[in-house]
Amino acid sequence: MHSMNDPASVLSGMMSFDSISLYEQPKPRFIFKMPRVVPDQKSKFESDELFRRLSRESEVRYTGYRDRPQEERVVRFQNACREGHTEIAFAATGTNLQLVFAAPTNGYMPDKECDFDKEPGKVHIKAGFIMNGVCVRWRGWIDVERLDGVGCLEYNEERAAQEDALLREQIERYNQRLREFEDKQRGYRQERQDHQDLELRMSNNLHGHHGHHGVSSRCHGPPRGERRMT
Repeated sequence: MHSMNDPASVLSGMMSFDSISLYEQPKPRFIFKMPRVVPDQKSKFESDELFRRLSRESEVRYTGYRDRPQEERVVRFQNACREGHTEIAFAATGTNLQLVFAAPTNGYMPDKECDFDKEPGKVHIKAGFIMNGVCVRWRGWIDVERLDGVGCLEYNEERAAQEDALLREQIERYNQRLREFEDKQRGYRQERQDHQDLELRMSNNLHGHHGHHGVSSRCHGPPRGERRMT
């Protein structure tokens, strides 16, 4: 059992504590957010069966306030369109969409997203959004009295290019932070190894010093007063 006054014992205990508290490897403090889009949007839009079906013009219906009378639904639909939003569904697939678009204005706009004037009795709508990781645009029209119409999904090339650039930037930032974290991990491991090597050398030096004194004490002559045998 080591004495509390034994320098080797005290040093060993202190080194063990320091190696735990000072050289504990840090935990990563960053999270990779789920990307908004897939890496190859156009390929998925052209190959995915759901997109293939929704890209063909088909019947759509307004789905808001189904429990209200038709007259009330007509008013609510038209008011919502003028505010810049509506809810529709593809009749063939039952796919529901929440459309958000620029509200119609009184001034002239060459490419309106919501146009009540293009065709009497109908409102023409264009609304872009991200669906299943792909930038798309719904384009179609709805009868303002019957609340049904025709529409389809289109691949939104311009929006897809913007989202691709954001995705590449996000991945690069994540990779950079990952490289910085790995560099820190290597630094901590090297510091820990250097510390352990130093602890081992100091411990060997102390034990070697004590052992040398023990051997020299046994080499001394017999105690005084003891008669030598001849």
